[in-house]
Amino acid sequence: MKAWQRLKLITRKRNTEKKGVLLPAWKSETGEVPSVPFETLVNLYLCDPATRAAVDFLADQVVGAGFYTTAEQPEAKALIDAFNESVNLDELLMQTAREIVAFGNCFWEKIEPENFEKLQILPITSIDRIVRDVYGNVQSYKQTFCYGNVTLKQERIIHFRWNAIDGEAFGTGILRTLAESMKTATNETRPSFAVMKAGMEKSMADIMRKYAGPTEVWKFPGLTDDRVAEYASLLKSMPREGARFVVNTPAEVEVVSVDPRSRFDAYVEHVWNQYALGLQTPLPKLFVTPGFTEASAKAAIQIAERKVSALQRFIKRVVEREVFASVLSQAGMDPQNAKCRLHWGAPEKLQLRVEDMLKAFEVGAVSAKELRMMLLKAGWMLEIGKEGE
Repeated sequence: MKAWQRLKLITRKRNTEKKGVLLPAWKSETGEVPSVPFETLVNLYLCDPATRAAVDFLADQVVGAGFYTTAEQPEAKALIDAFNESVNLDELLMQTAREIVAFGNCFWEKIEPENFEKLQILPITSIDRIVRDVYGNVQSYKQTFCYGNVTLKQERIIHFRWNAIDGEAFGTGILRTLAESMKTATNETRPSFAVMKAGMEKSMADIMRKYAGPTEVWKFPGLTDDRVAEYASLLKSMPREGARFVVNTPAEVEVVSVDPRSRFDAYVEHVWNQYALGLQTPLPKLFVTPGFTEASAKAAIQIAERKVSALQRFIKRVVEREVFASVLSQAGMDPQNAKCRLHWGAPEKLQLRVEDMLKAFEVGAVSAKELRMMLLKAGWMLEIGKEGE
């Protein structure tokens, strides 16, 4: 069946069903690609120090403290902990947090889906497009030609899609706004802030290279062309520093400098401020902006903490639903009954009060010897060797 015939059938079916659609029929045939190529975003992360610092800061805040698990059934917790150790879930979460913050997406592959024993993160630049039906149900993931043009089934991939805009198949990270150009009201294109910032930095390098040393124009009135060429060759071989030759022919030297009226401070500050806002973290401004006080830094960090909490909840839910539930179901356990959960940070240590210890002894939960051991650990000065009855 030809492509236009398939599109006609899809459109007819969509019109007869009373169900909202998420994408045009032609997109369900061709698949959807990222708004900004992942190669562009990866290059921005690797090459721009402020960008990398912001991404790493947020990612470290999300998963840097580690995690632990709890479950209603001890055997379920033991199974999940063993699986987490075998796939090195801690390292997977570190890389995943960076990709979600920067690119809004991360793709885990289950190996094998039918016998779930291993996880691996696919290179973000290997994903070419996502194929969905008109209702937004993912059908497959296609890798680029460089990665073999492989089509991966939906059930094989765990897709961390953060902040999807307008029903898109791909999520949105903090780098997209910085790397995406914008159409103006006059249908012109405003360059992305990443391009403007890079252009400013290149201009700075060009200016430094051009005006770092003395730039001079030597004038020798009345000389023949051959004589001027001889002098020009001699001057080009002279070092930029040190003494200059003195000749009998009258000469005039004019130093070329930058016009001090050519100032772009407001332009540079505006681009940098917009770029810092796009990074969604106060880290770059905190270290490079004069007058950024401790109080303003704390207020900015508190705002960033809300984003960190949202990211933690998002990653937690995906891991519990796509990983923990699959592992438990494969082992014949009911995920609903097991209630295996992922928690960020370290588990809180139980603080025993003396009244709790005494109550446990009264009801016979602990022996006198065990009670004495607990009291000793709590700092009580007891006579060694007296265990009691």
